[in-house]
Amino acid sequence: MNEKEFEIIKTVGENGEEVELKLVDIVTVNDIDYALLLPADADIDNEEECEIVLMRLKQDNSEYLFETIEDDDEFELVSQAILEEEEE
Repeated sequence: MNEKEFEIIKTVGENGEEVELKLVDIVTVNDIDYALLLPADADIDNEEECEIVLMRLKQDNSEYLFETIEDDDEFELVSQAILEEEEE
């Protein structure tokens, strides 16, 4: 098994609780950066257990902000671009 090191990101969940996520990758679609994240306790080797979180990534001065993608069309566009990239 090849255990890859992921950067751990701390953010605030929907209910105001602190959530730790693994930063898997950053992809750019239409000049906007998006982060692919996994729950910090997810087993990357067990695909059924992995629930990818997709968030818009914005830079504010020297720090990055993660934003939930509210627009279904934007989410679908980014998801499709990621799938197409994986197929290549």
